[in-house]
Amino acid sequence: MAAPLSPDFRPQYHQLHRVGRPGVWRSLVGSVLVLVLVFALVPLVAGLVAFALLMAAGRDADSAQAALDVTQEATPTGLALLNVVIAMAIPVTFLVTWWLHRLKPRWVSSVMPRLRWRYLLACLGVSCVALLASLLVGLLLPLAPGETPVGGVNEFTTRTRDFLIVILLLTPLQAAGEEYLFRGYLTQAFGSLVWGRRASQALAVLGPALIFALFHGLSQDVPVFFDRFAFGVVAGILVIRTGGLEAGIAMHVLNNFLAFGLALAFGDLTSALNATGGSSWWMILSTLTQSLVYLALASWVARAMGLVNEGPPVGGVLPLPTGHPELVGQPPRV
Repeated sequence: MAAPLSPDFRPQYHQLHRVGRPGVWRSLVGSVLVLVLVFALVPLVAGLVAFALLMAAGRDADSAQAALDVTQEATPTGLALLNVVIAMAIPVTFLVTWWLHRLKPRWVSSVMPRLRWRYLLACLGVSCVALLASLLVGLLLPLAPGETPVGGVNEFTTRTRDFLIVILLLTPLQAAGEEYLFRGYLTQAFGSLVWGRRASQALAVLGPALIFALFHGLSQDVPVFFDRFAFGVVAGILVIRTGGLEAGIAMHVLNNFLAFGLALAFGDLTSALNATGGSSWWMILSTLTQSLVYLALASWVARAMGLVNEGPPVGGVLPLPTGHPELVGQPPRV
């Protein structure tokens, strides 16, 4: 049985599972469950539905499969399906949070508990500054072997238009879905595994960041892996430091807009979606510039706005339950 919580215990974001149903096993089972649902069951069901709709619209089997497989050639339909699948991580994390931990889904957004939209919008501006700093550093770095400078602008076609519509409408949901999964549920799950303050924070940041980087592909080279791992670390630190997902969502949305926009304008979207290798080690300097600038600015904005990074005391707004020995000190519903 879990140790009772003090009535004046104010949980930080990564400690919120501790005020749900007791049992470390819930966070472990929940972590496996959300990953299986988001990366196995949801893609299977959504893929079958999309395939059936394309067949009903008159496509043959090979054409329908090609339209949905972004690993071979990106199409607007395939990109839309990918974004919808990852966006489904939001309701999945909500459902598992309620079902396993009996915490209301709004506690996945922040310690308020809700999305703090003013801070989210402010972080979009901060993301622009960090990305600009990263791009400026990138312009000063040497190219990787075989890498060529940006060439001419791609022709604008109806296919480009369709890609832009999908990116503008669905990419923010896709980016938010990844944040709710990795910096949301998994951060709370890893943070509940140990009680030591520093150990809990380190595990809550590094564990999800590593899984986040690995789930982008096992064939990625070290600079690409480091870029994704560094993003996860910065977003994880900001979740704990600010008490919510807003900073990570803002940076993720802008990163994806920039990557997809540059690919549409100057490169190839298929390569952008499946980036695994060929990157220069100098890329790490650009990554560190963006990460450190964003970490500093987003933290400063959070302090200036007076954001709190702790929830209400469990003995106040989160009342301690009574009458159930297995739940003493652990609120069943918050």
